Amino acid sequence: MNRRHFLQLTGTATAALFFKNLSFAQRGGYVMNLPGEAWVLSNGTLYKLQQSAEGTFTYKDITVALQHNNSALKVTAASPTLPLEKIVLSWQHNVPQNALCLVDHWERTYGDVGWLQPGGYKMPWYFVLYGNSTANCFGVKTGAGTICNWRFDKGALLLEMDARCGGTGVKLGTRQLHAADIVITQTAAPENAFATTQRFCGMMCDKPRLPRQPVYGINDWYFAYGNNSYDLIVEHTKLMAGLVTNHNNKPFSVVDAGWAQYSPYFPGDGGWNEDFSKPNDKFKDMHKMADAIKQLGMRPGLWTRPLCGRHDEKPSLCLPQIPGRDNPKAPVLDPSIDENLARVHYNIATYKQWGFHLVKHDYSTYDMLGKWGMQMKDDITTPGWSFNDTSKTTAEITLKLYNTIREAAEDMYVIGCNTFGHLSAGIFEMNRIGDDTSGKEWARTKKMGVNTMGFRIAQHNKFFAVDGDCVGLTNDVPWAKNKQWMQLLAESSAPLFISAQPAALGTEQKAFIKQSFASAAKPQPVGEPLDWLTTQWPAKWKLNGREVNFDWS
Repeated sequence: MNRRHFLQLTGTATAALFFKNLSFAQRGGYVMNLPGEAWVLSNGTLYKLQQSAEGTFTYKDITVALQHNNSALKVTAASPTLPLEKIVLSWQHNVPQNALCLVDHWERTYGDVGWLQPGGYKMPWYFVLYGNSTANCFGVKTGAGTICNWRFDKGALLLEMDARCGGTGVKLGTRQLHAADIVITQTAAPENAFATTQRFCGMMCDKPRLPRQPVYGINDWYFAYGNNSYDLIVEHTKLMAGLVTNHNNKPFSVVDAGWAQYSPYFPGDGGWNEDFSKPNDKFKDMHKMADAIKQLGMRPGLWTRPLCGRHDEKPSLCLPQIPGRDNPKAPVLDPSIDENLARVHYNIATYKQWGFHLVKHDYSTYDMLGKWGMQMKDDITTPGWSFNDTSKTTAEITLKLYNTIREAAEDMYVIGCNTFGHLSAGIFEMNRIGDDTSGKEWARTKKMGVNTMGFRIAQHNKFFAVDGDCVGLTNDVPWAKNKQWMQLLAESSAPLFISAQPAALGTEQKAFIKQSFASAAKPQPVGEPLDWLTTQWPAKWKLNGREVNFDWS
């Protein structure tokens, strides 16, 4: 069915009725009703809890308690003796079929986000149900103690909270787990669906940590692909610095993968390194590198992979091997071990001492769980393994890693890449919201970049500044397409990073980069996708008060 025609058929009140039956109004908004049923998964068996009091559900010594707290429904759990794998809350109600559903992702998007018909698929963190010109939003607040998803199933709305430690049940002992805070809202006139989603993102994150000024600059990855060096970074920075006009907000020059000491098992591989506190022979002195970037008029930034272990790492410090994390030559540090967190802290603090102003950390979700977000449809990780500290949930261990990076970074900007967005919010100034774009093929930039900007820009400046990834400006990608992608990033208020192959920079390209840098350097209204209800790659945008039409074909 044509999506535009399908939208015209949603003039019924089904979506509004769905929201009404699951919520009640209070001053300033809506609050989620208490669920009709609660379940827990322990030792592989799903147990239905009995309601012992209003909002309190029990099974043996497991207790799940729900309490209305201002505009949120707070969920806590206690399980002194039994391992706790999952908490499931159920609200009985028929799923409105004549509606559209916007679903987010666990971490980055993979070119697969959009408005879909409701179904039995998992909806990570939050979802927006749209019908009869009304958006109904259901989600959990950022910083939750569990990995959360929603799901429609057999006449019910389910909230599933993964409380595992890795792939096994967490052992809480005597402590209480703050699992999640549920928040909801509905369109308030004169909002459209985008404005409601933006406002809801602000409700989910009380205190975002945002850049002090708009962020823009350059990155070498999409033309060097790890084959970088001190000399190449200087050449790239010098070339692009001449296109900067706003010297009150200087751009960043980010040194991407390829600078750190190589592992003897992976010589020349920039993605897996032996020691991220030491440069390889192509760079030699990273303090000198940072100084060179500053002298050229840019601010230095650096890429890192925090959970890389050394080739001869002590097994006791490493995570167990599972599918996706099973190369004995690439041991992954266990972030639940204080000694490893101290190493992460040391590395990040070292970048600060070298003089860098930004750090981009990557791969932590994949390294911890052995899966990319697109592979997490059935389960976020392989069952049966655990972190060293079995008393903490995966979400809590992840939050501790993120807060360690934040503390060590001090006033450096932090970009999370391959991080859980819902756990990054409020900790990092920026988040890479989609999978890699490309300096080799336009189709990948369209799939990953345009899609993620269209459906995650509502999070911009609500969770963090959303980084849709770079413009891979090379001779392999048509300039007519890259020019449009650059314009969208430059005029949407989101960060703009350009990865420019020197050989691809002619007079036209330099002039447009100069114009784009000037736009990206100043505060602007958040760009709005105007046709996001009907396409996965929004082509009509409201940018700085005017409608701009793009051709992504």
